[in-house]
Amino acid sequence: MLNPSSTEIGNPELGKEAAHRHVTPILAVNSKSIKVACSSCNLRELCMPLGLSHEELDRIDDLVANRRKVKRGSPLFRNGDKFTSLYAIRTGFFKTCIASEDGRDQVTGFQMAGEIVGLDGIVNDLHTCDAIALEDAEVCVMPFDRIEDLSNTIHALQRHVHKIMSREIVREHGVMLLLGSMRAEERLAAFLLNLVQRLHARGFSQSELVLRMTREEIGSYLGLKLETVSRTFSKFVDDGIVEVKQRHVRILNADALKDIVNSQVPS
Repeated sequence: MLNPSSTEIGNPELGKEAAHRHVTPILAVNSKSIKVACSSCNLRELCMPLGLSHEELDRIDDLVANRRKVKRGSPLFRNGDKFTSLYAIRTGFFKTCIASEDGRDQVTGFQMAGEIVGLDGIVNDLHTCDAIALEDAEVCVMPFDRIEDLSNTIHALQRHVHKIMSREIVREHGVMLLLGSMRAEERLAAFLLNLVQRLHARGFSQSELVLRMTREEIGSYLGLKLETVSRTFSKFVDDGIVEVKQRHVRILNADALKDIVNSQVPS
C-alpha cells in the first residue's frame, strides 16, 4: 500500500465533475437492507474479480446481503466484535485503529471506496481492530459464509479473496519498511504519493486531494508526532512541492516527492 509505484487497482478517469460528485459526503440514515447488484456497480472492477461469466455475475449478485450506512465518527465494527462479514466500501473513508497500552488509538490504515475491510476477523472469528468512518460512508455487507460457499464453485472469486489477503500482507511489509527505515520527510512523501495514486485510480485528480484524516491521525499511522507532521508539511510548502489549505492539498511537484522517497540514506 505504501509503495508509490504500485498499481494494484485501476479505473478510467471520471473527470473533475464526476470526481466532485464522489467527494460529496452522503446523508447519514439508519442502516437497512437494500437489494444490491454487484454486476452493475461502478466499483465492481475494484472489489470484484474480472472475467466472470453472466451466470457467475448473477450468483455474485446474491453475495451482498445489504448496504449499510455509517455516520462520520461511528464504528463499522469494534475490536472484539464477532466476525461475520467482509465490507466493500462504496462511498466514504475509514480508518482502522487499535488501542495502545497507554489508551491512545494507533492508526493502522486508511481505507477508501473500492477497498475491503474486515479481513482481521477471519483468523479468530473476532475483529481485532476498530473501523471508524472518517466521513459519512456506505458499505456493502458480504457475509463470509456466503463468500466461502461461492468460492468453492467460482474459482475466480477464491483467487480474488486470496489476492486481497496477499495485498494486506504486502501492505504490512510496507508499513514496517516505512516505520523502520524512513525519515519523516520520506514517510510523508510516500503517504501522499500513495494516497493520490489510489484516489486517481477511482477517477480523482492526480495532483489534488482532500485529506479525510487529521494530521494527528496521519502522524499516528506514520509513527510521527503531530508537530513533526505539521513541520514536514510546512517544509514541503516552503520548497514549492505542495500547496496546503487546511485539508486541501495540491501536489505541485510529484517528481520531487518521488525523489524524497527514493533518496534514503543508510544510517
